[in-house]
Parts: sequence; C-alpha cells; structure tokens
Amino acid sequence: MNSSIIIVLPKLEDAKKIHGILNRHGFSVAGVYNTAAHALAGASELDGGIVISGCRLSDMSCVQLREYLTSTFELLVIGSERALAGVPESILKVQAPMKVLDLINTVEMVLAQQERRRKKERSKPKPRSWKEQNYINNAKRLLMERNHLSEEEAFRYIQKSSMDSGTNMVETAQMILMLMIYED
Repeated sequence: MNSSIIIVLPKLEDAKKIHGILNRHGFSVAGVYNTAAHALAGASELDGGIVISGCRLSDMSCVQLREYLTSTFELLVIGSERALAGVPESILKVQAPMKVLDLINTVEMVLAQQERRRKKERSKPKPRSWKEQNYINNAKRLLMERNHLSEEEAFRYIQKSSMDSGTNMVETAQMILMLMIYED
C-alpha cells in the first residue's frame, strides 16, 4: 500500500503551488482539487495517505471532510491562526503563511507514521478461525486429561512442540490429537 498526497484548497492556484513545492522535495501528489467532493472521489481510488486541505472549502468544512475520509488518510489543514482556532485538536494543522520546511517536515512525519502503522499491522498474526482454535483447544483438553497438566502447561507444551518441530500450532495440535487417539 502506498501513501498518496491529495491537495484540496478553495483556490486551485494555491493548491498547484503546494503541489510544486512537494514535487520539488520528492513527494508524489496524486491529485489537486478545489472541492471536497472531488478530493473524496480521488481518495476513494487510493489506499491511504495525506489530504492537505484548507479550513473551509466551497462544499464543506475540513471537519466534515475528516468525517468522510477513511482512517487510512490523515488530514493536514492549512490556514490562518484565526481560521485554525476552530479546528479540533485531533486534526493536524500548519499555520499560514507557512514555511516550506514546516510543510515538508510535517508531510514526512505523517508518511513515516503511516508506514510504521502499516508495518505493525502486517506483523500482527492473523486471527485463527474457529476450526483452528478448536484443534488447539481439543489438544489442550486431551493433554490436561491424560498428562494431568494445567491449561497453561498444556498450551505451553503445544507451543514448545510447535517451535521445536518448525510447524504452526494448529498443525502441532492436530499431530497431538492423532497420536493420542491412536494410542487408545
């Protein structure tokens, strides 16, 4: 999933200026718009990223825009000190007139945070299905009954056997169930 940048400002010329600044600093801009509706349509075609917006657009406020954006997008609002006063703390802000470096550093920071979040999500183990969890629970129950182990000890036995054999816990639980059933 690639992070994308969308710029939506009431004046298209201002949006194009920011587009040029970002391009000169190595950022790729996916779209430049002057209405929130167009920005949302553009965002719906992307996986995530940053939407750089003004406080007030012709068709909605930045707060409304944030509500319509998916959680994979971060909203960065540019505006005067007075205009930004009404923007909630949960929304990132850059005060205009802005320093180019402030904008670049903020965009870099947000993209880095999004990348870390994506890596963390990818590294999470996928949840087991009911069937897979059932194999593990049955193997634990069998180990508890036959070997007089606590539930925690039975789980650790399956876990250690899994690591020792290089198989996942579900396969190990299935092997334990087969071996113990054949012993009968």
